Amino acid sequence: MSATQWLSTIRFVPLDSNAPKFFGFAEFLAALALMVLVWMIADPRYQFRIRVAPLPLEKLTFAVVAAVGLLAILTDLWRAQGWPVPQGHSLTPAEWQAILGGAIFLTFLGWVWFAFIRPSVYGAANAERYARALYRVILKGSPSELPVIADEFAHSARALVRNATDREDAMLRRDSVDVDGAPQREPRKVVGYADAIMLLIADIRFCRTIVDSSPGTALAVFREIATTKKYGVQVKAFANNLVTAALANRDSFLFHETEGYESGLLGYHKPLSASMFSNYQMVEAIGTLLDPDLSEMKRWEADQWKAYCRIVLMTFRDYVTCSLWNHSFVLYRAKGYIERAAGDLYKLNGSSTSAWDSEVCARLRVVVSFIKDAVEILDKEGVPPGFRLRVRRSERSEGTFYDHLADMIVEVIFDASQVRSPERLCWFI
Repeated sequence: MSATQWLSTIRFVPLDSNAPKFFGFAEFLAALALMVLVWMIADPRYQFRIRVAPLPLEKLTFAVVAAVGLLAILTDLWRAQGWPVPQGHSLTPAEWQAILGGAIFLTFLGWVWFAFIRPSVYGAANAERYARALYRVILKGSPSELPVIADEFAHSARALVRNATDREDAMLRRDSVDVDGAPQREPRKVVGYADAIMLLIADIRFCRTIVDSSPGTALAVFREIATTKKYGVQVKAFANNLVTAALANRDSFLFHETEGYESGLLGYHKPLSASMFSNYQMVEAIGTLLDPDLSEMKRWEADQWKAYCRIVLMTFRDYVTCSLWNHSFVLYRAKGYIERAAGDLYKLNGSSTSAWDSEVCARLRVVVSFIKDAVEILDKEGVPPGFRLRVRRSERSEGTFYDHLADMIVEVIFDASQVRSPERLCWFI
């Protein structure tokens, strides 16, 4: 083979095997080994961030690595054999190496940017990728991954709530038509996936994980719902499972956010409890925040009933302030649950006096305390002007909460009346 060859008007010269070399196949393998090692030992949080990036980083990385690896090995072979290359100054061997090395370096920077510097949150650019990645994690249900992803989910709570469909708005859209009679167009993909994700996070394992290790995620979701007043987003199942899990776990926020003298600053602020339960309008619209699982409720002990009464009173306090004229379905149901908490008092009839320390008596004390606190809230607010205090039974439809509390007192007295002996226990009850 001659040193110089011509092809038409292009002159080919042998590639100089002694030219400076700073990026070849050996350097490529070292960089690849480092990237693979970083990916293998990366926390599930950063792997999740890569998967939900607006760009398909995993596929792009494979394409770049495959192309650069092939070109690097061909370049080294070309150099070793001294095969001809087009002569010119538009692209020198050093610049060619710089392009190959730069492609690997930019790929690495892309990983670092989306995994550490600017993690992606849910949006139009990554809606489908985010939904698929979260679905995979929740479906797998790994005890080591769920706490990490539950915490990571908090960063996207704001975007998800803002993109999710408000049920009331959806009903208006469904009933509305364009001027020509054509139905309204389907919602955008970012809205559809947001609705699906709000249903997906209702998974009971995910809710338990949020309660156990990432209560800030629940705080982010319900605070954003309250801020945007999108009370119709699809969080009914999520709210129900979250409250059920929180009441089942005695180390949850419902047991720590009690009173300031018991739990310090969090007891005064009650950040999560207040965000979830102190907005009556939101609680009523969601409808399931005060409706824990009934099968779980049958096994509750006095401290769990006390925690439940505490959150009901938070909602009741706001209800008395702003909506006392309106019938509250959620508070009416909650009242019914509480008044039945001590419904098995009849089992103590004929027991020894020491039964006063039993679980059922402890539940009775919780119920009585709830009634006293509810009456105190009504007394502090005062009777609204024009409020009819006495509604005769024949005239009563839904009644007011004054009537509901009176009925509750009657039910508790009836349950207590089932204990007729011994005399001392009967007197205590």
